[in-house]
Amino acid sequence: MRYIIIGAGAVGGAIGGRLHAAGHDVVLVARGAHAAAVREEGLRLRTPDESLTLRGIPVAEGPEAVQLRRDDVLLLAVKTQDSVAALDAWAGRPVARGGTAGEVLPVFCAQNGVANEELALRRFRQVYGMCVWLPAQYLEPGVITAGGSPLTGMLITGGYPGGSDTTARRVAADLEKSQFLAPVTREVMRWKYAKLLTNLVNALEALCGPVRGEPLAGVGARAREEGVAALAAAGIPHATPEEEAELRGDRVRLLPVAGVERGGGSSWQSLRRGAGSIEADYLNGEIVLLGRRHGVPTPVNELLQRHANDFAHRGRPPGSLPVAELLGALNP
Repeated sequence: MRYIIIGAGAVGGAIGGRLHAAGHDVVLVARGAHAAAVREEGLRLRTPDESLTLRGIPVAEGPEAVQLRRDDVLLLAVKTQDSVAALDAWAGRPVARGGTAGEVLPVFCAQNGVANEELALRRFRQVYGMCVWLPAQYLEPGVITAGGSPLTGMLITGGYPGGSDTTARRVAADLEKSQFLAPVTREVMRWKYAKLLTNLVNALEALCGPVRGEPLAGVGARAREEGVAALAAAGIPHATPEEEAELRGDRVRLLPVAGVERGGGSSWQSLRRGAGSIEADYLNGEIVLLGRRHGVPTPVNELLQRHANDFAHRGRPPGSLPVAELLGALNP
């Protein structure tokens, strides 16, 4: 199997780098300075246990640069706001010996949020969810930092809308050989909704900085409470934090990486890079959507969504919203 990593940023770069280091066939899809750095200097993967320079990984800047094969697996790792463009670009590409990618190739959604699989299923026949617990950072072209140890992350995989099959198990086996914990489940969305609840603080961290102690921890707890209530009203099951902790155990621990200052999560990184967009519509916004559908108030998530989008559109740096201003907006 060859892995086409569509979006070789923090998550995609860490997964692609680990697969390549373990001897698997990988193509990284990246653009601009990041693509140039990987081509010229290799992908630099920094972890708590080692610092690798992975040379010779093929890099493509788009689907037109890849001759697709029947044994390819597409691993989608872009932010959800970029999913439609990426899926549209790849679904119609021809595959050797007939058919298009959407007709004959599997796509794995290694992304936060719960909207990607449905978007993919409109365009691809074979869709798989991947619940990503992978503390990784991409702030410098060609450099990925992954803080998980002794395993780099936990990637829970299963078919969408449900079930599992040989393809899911083969991909999971390759991931297990590449320093990931990769359980296969028939209920992958149950795990992705659990991850959604943990990601509701992403916007808070991006706006105000690390969510430690009061009052920010209290705001994060309120956002999660709204999320739990909205999922309950919608009848959507989700795994519990206790289940997640038991499954992960001590095999993926977040540890410091020598010479690297730990920044923030995916939303913080989007602001730090000046990406111009942020995934809040598909994290906090997912809870807002469910709340509006089912009559559950979600004022905290609405506020975080609105402020995060404003920060991204205006190019404001992460952590620059005064806590007092946020609290004043929440408790006018």
